Amino acid sequence: MGIGKKKLIRPLILLIGLILGGGGAYYYINYLLTTPITLEDIEVDDTAALKLNVIEQISKKNGVTEWQLNASSATLLKARNTAVLKDINIIFYTKQHTQVHLTATSGELDTKTHDMTFSKNVIIRYQRYTLRSETLHYAKKPHIIYSNSRITVNDEDSEIEADSMQILLNQDLIILKGHVKGQFSEHIKNANLL
Repeated sequence: MGIGKKKLIRPLILLIGLILGGGGAYYYINYLLTTPITLEDIEVDDTAALKLNVIEQISKKNGVTEWQLNASSATLLKARNTAVLKDINIIFYTKQHTQVHLTATSGELDTKTHDMTFSKNVIIRYQRYTLRSETLHYAKKPHIIYSNSRITVNDEDSEIEADSMQILLNQDLIILKGHVKGQFSEHIKNANLL
C-alpha cells in the first residue's frame, strides 16, 4: 500500500468509529429518557398535600345532579379532609331545575361531607337576581346556600341589603334576615312584598 492510501484509510476508520459511537450514545440516551422510573417505598404523612390544576366535580343525590364545580386549582389537605379551591365557578341546581351560578376567588370543600365555604368576591346569579357577599356557605345535606355576613341582592329595579341570607335550593326560595333594607325603582309596577 502506498503512503497516500494509508493517509486516506485512517480518517475513514476514525469517521466510521465516530458515527458508530454517536449512534450508540443516541440509542442509550433515548432508552434512559423513555424508560419509566419506578419509585418504591414512598410514605405519605397525614399533613401531605396534593395540588391539582383545573378540577371539575359533580355531586349527585339519588341520580339527580345537585351541583357541578369547576376550579382552576385544588390543594387537597388529607389531615383536614379539605380541598382548598381557587377561582371557583359552580352551578347549583334547585329541585325545579333552576340554575344558581356562584363564582368566588377562593373556597374550601369538605371532602367527606361536601359542605363548602366561599370567600373573596363571592357572586351568585339566581334567576334575575345578583347576590354579593364576602363569605357564603353551602350545606349539602339540607341543600342550602347561606351567609351570616352582610349580603346585597340586586336586580334591574331594586337593591336589598340584609345581615344574613338563605337560599333553600329544594324550595327555590331566598330568605333575607336582620336589618333588611332596600331601594326600589319608581318603575316597579307590580311588586309583591312580604
